[in-house]
Amino acid sequence: MRDLKIPEQRHPEKARKPDNAQPKKPNWIRVKAPGGKGYADTAKIMRDNNLVTVCEEAGCPNVGECWSQGHATMMIMGEVCTRACSFCNIATGKPPEDLDVFEPGRVADAVSKLGLNHVVITSVDRDDIEDGGAEHFAQTIRAVRHRSPGTTIEILTPDFIRCGPEALEKVVEARPDVFNHNLETVPGLYPEVRPGARYFHSLRLLQRVKELDPSMFTKSGIMVGLGEDRQSVIQVMEDMRAADIDFLTIGQYLQPTPKHHRVDRFVHPDEFASYEKSAYGKGFLMVSATPLTRSSYHAGDDFAQLRAARNKKLGIA
Repeated sequence: MRDLKIPEQRHPEKARKPDNAQPKKPNWIRVKAPGGKGYADTAKIMRDNNLVTVCEEAGCPNVGECWSQGHATMMIMGEVCTRACSFCNIATGKPPEDLDVFEPGRVADAVSKLGLNHVVITSVDRDDIEDGGAEHFAQTIRAVRHRSPGTTIEILTPDFIRCGPEALEKVVEARPDVFNHNLETVPGLYPEVRPGARYFHSLRLLQRVKELDPSMFTKSGIMVGLGEDRQSVIQVMEDMRAADIDFLTIGQYLQPTPKHHRVDRFVHPDEFASYEKSAYGKGFLMVSATPLTRSSYHAGDDFAQLRAARNKKLGIA
């Protein structure tokens, strides 16, 4: 695992901020420390292919479980993000180098070696690139498809907010099986939590995916425990359904360091169950709402359920 402390060089924009107290985690949040042969084998494949994973960079609590099963979420386009979201532990700043043209091939090689039936590929934000990295996403999708034609591909993209419409079109034309872009939080918290983004732009991005390819599954997620209230979460559900989003994830926000956005509260599992029930009632094909839910957690199993739910809705055996 990478060092997840907050040296000044990792988050220079947070270094001078006052510390936020980190409350003790309840017992339903606790997970086992990563380790074991499966974990080590996955780590070796990532290192041998010189790949970055969001599992490590974001300090995901599920990394031990997922890596022990050979499931890792690749993070393309480097390990430095041009945004500075207050919740995120990925390093921020100016990326040190251009995109690695060989990275799509290395991702495809790792997917093949891991024998994945379903892979999730995400990235840092690259506002320094004209197309936001859209072509790099498309090349990575094509490389994985060529090397592992039976593997379904889920992407978790930036918002391409500074790009023309052709950026999104490039990615959709590469035909991933699932297009995911996280709204992350309720609109009222965007200025504090996600200052470089715009709520309705992100929502429109996902709506546009469906307009370009109605058959493509769309997915989005939010965190709770940032200071939102229940009604604002319900409104996000309504907005997502208006954009024809198929799959919703809701997970507990966990504060990476004292310099990050504070945890407002730990949401009880019963409340997550209530959110799940409400979301299904609003027409989502698939919902994952638990304290430890993350975008790529159990993504392969969830995709199978998502596809089955659509087939049932369409009356396909």
